[in-house]
Amino acid sequence: MRTACALALVLAACLSSPPRAAADGPPLVEQYLVQGRLAEGEAALVAALEASPKDARARFGLGTVQFLRAVERMVQSFHHFGLRPDPTGGNVPFARLPVPANPDPKSIRYADLRAIFQAWNDDLRKAEETLTALDDPDVKLPLHFGRIRLDFDGDGKASDDEVLWKLYARLNSQAQVTPAQAQEFLITFDGGDVAWLRGYCHLLMALGESYLAHDGKELFDRTAHLFFARPETPFASLLGEQAAGEGRPDVGQIADFIAVIHLLRLTVSEPKRLGAALDHLKAMLVLSRASWKSYMAEDDDDHEWIPNPKQTGVIPGVKITEEMVKGWTITFPRRGRRTPRGPQANPLLARCRGPGREPAPRLHRTARVRPRPLGPGHGGRPLPGGGGSQHSPEVWRRLQRIFRGEFLGFAVWFN
Repeated sequence: MRTACALALVLAACLSSPPRAAADGPPLVEQYLVQGRLAEGEAALVAALEASPKDARARFGLGTVQFLRAVERMVQSFHHFGLRPDPTGGNVPFARLPVPANPDPKSIRYADLRAIFQAWNDDLRKAEETLTALDDPDVKLPLHFGRIRLDFDGDGKASDDEVLWKLYARLNSQAQVTPAQAQEFLITFDGGDVAWLRGYCHLLMALGESYLAHDGKELFDRTAHLFFARPETPFASLLGEQAAGEGRPDVGQIADFIAVIHLLRLTVSEPKRLGAALDHLKAMLVLSRASWKSYMAEDDDDHEWIPNPKQTGVIPGVKITEEMVKGWTITFPRRGRRTPRGPQANPLLARCRGPGREPAPRLHRTARVRPRPLGPGHGGRPLPGGGGSQHSPEVWRRLQRIFRGEFLGFAVWFN
């Protein structure tokens, strides 16, 4: 009965003109997400905001669909060029995306790869700017997240195999998600999650800018065949027909994997992009603090994505404790405390006074942008100076205890 009612509301919303989000029913964005019609959804939400500029739920929905379109577009681009499963076993972040196999991929050049990352950053910037204009702390966006579909192969339709819960189950075989659980998996995103999603946009843009700041042409020319089906490089004629990951690697492929490590010494070709990456990281830290301030002020309990210690989260079996929240804030030194330095210091978490005399995270002066090569012997240099007691191994062990050995996993979730 509940499903039939929801379907009726979706059909009614489809027939309305201009579209607008109901305050007490499913948000306008959900019908487009569950049908995998993200481009249409973005257009409908833009129209809804033009009709009602202060509609916070519509703006939240627009930022969400724009973020998901960024993901969809990147996966479609990689599918277009025949990205292969990560031959390193999951060590290359963007090669871990759930890209469907393409039986007829197009050839890819180094310029094409850079264009993919530039489009990625442009799409994320659009989503973050949309969310920046959202100033309603009480906004809520309930979504049946498991029903969302993305058109990953770019054929104009989102199939049953492109539902998010199936992709999640495929990537996390131990999760044992059932169709019934996926259908009822509801997340009510709220004001704290607006800051959380903005923070993730900045983090991902920082990664994109860092990649674009470096000259990776030689690395691409010599190793792209490990990741793409038809790379267009000066060495393409020397490659064999065996695809990476198909059967046991031969001596040549093993040598190519070794070459990847040695060729990671990338020179900086666009230093301004490194400055942009640092700005994104600064913004991420500010938004992380803002999201937790909002989470801790909540007194409801409504299908929380990230719950405070008094709430119940939507992720089964995961409980956030007061000790976890306090442990998370260890990475933010108190005002007036000397910023730790040395190999164990965290260079991202010194403090300065921001607008309105509020303390705002800043990057440590030892982490200034310098146009130095990226790779072995460079990115891992220790910071000068001594100290580092606040981020000592003892603190790390305490964090691992508080987060039951999963601190890094919680860090990715918490942002």
